[in-house]
Formats: sequence, C-alpha cells, structure tokens
Amino acid sequence: MKPARFLLAWLGAVLSATLSASPAHAATPASSGSQVFYQIFFRSFRDSNGDRVGDLKGLTSKLGYIKQLGATTILLTPLQPSPYYHNYFATDFKAIAPAYGTLDDYFAFVRAAHAQGLEVYLDEEFQYVAEGHPWWRDSICRPHAKYADYLLWTDARHCVAQPFLGKAKWLGYDGRDIGIAMVNLENPAVRTYFRDLLLYWADPHGDGSGRDGVDGFRIDHMMDDLDHEGLDKHLFAGFWTPIFDALKARRPALRILAEQAGWGYGKEWLTDGHVDMVFAFPLRGALVSLDKKAIVKAIRDTDAATPPGKQQVVFLENHDVDRYMSLVHDDPARARAGAAIELMLKGDPLIYYGQELGMRGEQPKHIGTAEGIPLTDAVGIPSREAFRWKADLDAAGSATWYRGDQWFWKDRFNRSHDGVSLQEEQADPGSLYHWYRKLLALRHARPEIGGGDQRILCDDDSAVLCILREQGGRRTLLLVNLGKADARPRLDPRLVAGTAWLDLLDAGGAASPDAVLHPMQVRIVGTR
Repeated sequence: MKPARFLLAWLGAVLSATLSASPAHAATPASSGSQVFYQIFFRSFRDSNGDRVGDLKGLTSKLGYIKQLGATTILLTPLQPSPYYHNYFATDFKAIAPAYGTLDDYFAFVRAAHAQGLEVYLDEEFQYVAEGHPWWRDSICRPHAKYADYLLWTDARHCVAQPFLGKAKWLGYDGRDIGIAMVNLENPAVRTYFRDLLLYWADPHGDGSGRDGVDGFRIDHMMDDLDHEGLDKHLFAGFWTPIFDALKARRPALRILAEQAGWGYGKEWLTDGHVDMVFAFPLRGALVSLDKKAIVKAIRDTDAATPPGKQQVVFLENHDVDRYMSLVHDDPARARAGAAIELMLKGDPLIYYGQELGMRGEQPKHIGTAEGIPLTDAVGIPSREAFRWKADLDAAGSATWYRGDQWFWKDRFNRSHDGVSLQEEQADPGSLYHWYRKLLALRHARPEIGGGDQRILCDDDSAVLCILREQGGRRTLLLVNLGKADARPRLDPRLVAGTAWLDLLDAGGAASPDAVLHPMQVRIVGTR
C-alpha cells in the first residue's frame, strides 16, 4: 500500500494511485538468501472439479510443476471465507473457503508440498472483518456481547462499526456492496486470539513438531498505526512482536514476511516490527524501468535499509501490480533482461504465477471517474487471470472464474492459442518459460547467487549493468546492456585478465566478460 492512500491489496496498485530446527517430516527450511518464492493467486491457479474456481486439490496436483520450475517456497493468497473473490476481509479466520475445499484438503496439500521439499507460506490479513463475520453480526447494538470489543465502533451503543477507510460499503466485482469494519487490535483478547490462530496454522497438532504446519506467514498491510487513524496504535510493540515471539518460541525456523504499508524500503518493519523479510518495492520500480542509474540506486538504498540477517524479497510482479510483460510492451528481450536481473540479485526472488510464461495483465485507468469503471475490486482481475496450462483457455483445469459479460472478461489479456501457455512454451526451447528454468537452475547451482556478497561494477554512465556475486572464491557476473546501442562493459582489467571465465548460459564454454553486448542482451559468466 502506498503512503497516504490506504487501500488494501485487493484494490490493486492502480486503484491505490487514485487514493497503501525443523522436524524431519516438515519441509527443510531454506538457508538465508536461498528461497525462491512462487506466489499464487489461489482462485486463478488450477481447478480440479470443473467449476472454474482454483482449489486445493488442483494446486496439490501441480506441485510437481512448481518444484520442476525451480521454486522452493509457495506463497498463497488467503484461503479463508470472505464475500470478496480475493478472500481478504474474512468472515471466518479458522476455516477454508468452501469453493477451495476443506480443512482435510488443506492439510493434504501441506503434507504433499512438504513431501516435494517445498515450503508453504500463508497470507494473513486480520486487521479487518467483512460483513457477516460473527464478531460483527452478533454484536450490533449489543455492547455487552461476547465479542463486541473485538471490533472498533463509532458509537457507544455499538450500532455502527468503525468502517474501513471511512467508507461503510465497498463494491465487489460481482456487484455486491459489502461492509468492512476495523478490528480492535489493542484489545489483549484479540491479540491472544490471533496468536493462537497463527500457532494453529504453524503447529496444528500443538506439540511443537510443526507437523502439517506452514513454514512462514505473509502479513498483509502491516502498519504500526493502522491506516494512520489513531485507533489501532503502537502495533509493532503491542500486537505484532508478542505474536511473532510466540511463533518463534514454538517454531524457531518459521519466518515472517511483511507487506510493509507504504511500499517503501521497510527498514522500520525489519527493526521495530521484528519481521524477517519485506518486499523490495522501490527496487521493483527500478527494475520495471530497466534504467541502469535507477537500478543501481535502488540496489544501494535497499542494501542500506536491510539489517544483517534480514532479507528483501525481490520481485517483478505480484497480485497488486500490473504484469511485467505488459509493462515492457510484450518485448521478449526486455522481459528476459528483467528476469535475469531479478533472479541474480541479492535477496529472495519471487515469481508470480504465470510470470514465467509472460502472462499479460494491466489494470484499467480512470477508475472511479465518469469515463472509467466504478471503484471496485474488479480492477485487480487483469493481473489475476487464470494460469495458462493449455493453449485453449477453456481446457479442463483452467480457473476462469471471472467468465461473464463484464469488461474484465471481454477485455481479458489471455486468449486461446496466443502463444502464452505452458503447453505452447514447453514445446519451444526458446520460450520465456525455458529462460526462467535456466536462470533458476543456475541460481540453485551457484551458491554465491543465493547467498553470496554483491558488488556493483561498471559504476559509470554506460548502459551496461554489471553485478558481481561472490562467495568463497567463486564468482558469478551478470552483464546486461540496458541501452539502445551495442556497448562493451567497462570492467577493471584486473578482473578480466588472468581469470578463466565460463559462459554460464551457453554450456559453460569460455567467455570474455568485456565482449560487446547488443541492446537488452544478457550475459552471465562465472568462475569454476
């Protein structure tokens, strides 16, 4: 969420611009800097029963694909019941949305993921509840009801709940106006409830084994003063830290990833908020620009804001922003360059489902204006379209839940036989899919990429970006020409001479780091 805009993930980046030691049976925790996240917008990933809604059995059937791609960790959007399609703003926190399956299906998925060596992170957002939640439903005009003080109210009689961002109702993609209320996070009983809830997902059997438990959490829209309203205050110390302490006491290897509200560098969240990771939002903005000067500055500023032992999650896409392929105007060379930089940089990279195929999606403009579409969560659908398993968009398993006569179906970005599907790209050795597989295989094969030091070379006014990763005498050097003309990297001659460099993208043949690069050409060389 961007500063002073205060809209949650479901409204999307464009909308916000109009307004912010593990047991043997569990997955093996990734070492620092070595995770590769695969984020899934759950409803859109894989359908198993023909209703066009992605579900747990569908996801479980495709774990092999995620593993083969090169991911180590699955990050899911919320699974709990909600009147909204994205499942933020829950009506029940300790349950699975019926369209996705049952609790048994959920635990079967976790066990299957761990059996594949994949970790699982759940996305948690519980600063608000949606209309229909029993805390709200059973407490209206009943100030002495059991859970009345679990919410914030505008009146002493508790007849009007404190609304989300001052708006009583919010329009969903299906035309329903739904109320959203703020939770009283300063109530110690609320903190205890959510502590116990997260302990349940992390350690379902309650015995400290972590068996069938998740390996981490993403905390959505994390703030110290929720929405700067002065109603839920000092949350880092009073709410989040005690919960995180309890989780780490039970599961020491469990990790917390925060979506830092404001989408800045996240230093306060890493220090005062005591999370393990934040999202590298400013770096993502620089990577979208493919401007060397902006990228170099963002790398340095990100490093400066990241304390030792903490991580930044480096990404090009997520469920809140436009698809990268749309932002680079379907240019495959720019898409490859962006992918190479993301996956070779220091930090934990995140791949948003379908990013590896070059799926397109861009949120509409003029939201909430006379010439645009209404203010609705539908604005996020273009970047949340169904994963492309087959060339035919209507093939079995396709999660096209948004099918209908609305603009988000008529103007959809994905079309049958458009070349952007797993079926089509697996058959093409030169596809973006195979490029991602090659880069991820390289990242896993070269420890210095996952966890080594990082140095910026060619720090000059040339267009060639030069990033050196080093660990224990091994080196990997990324070279990308971000200009419009051929260019040669301006490397220190001492780095080039006397070292046997290998072309890591071309079967390990001999390579010259200072050779000329064409515009948007990527070269990755390394030492033995």
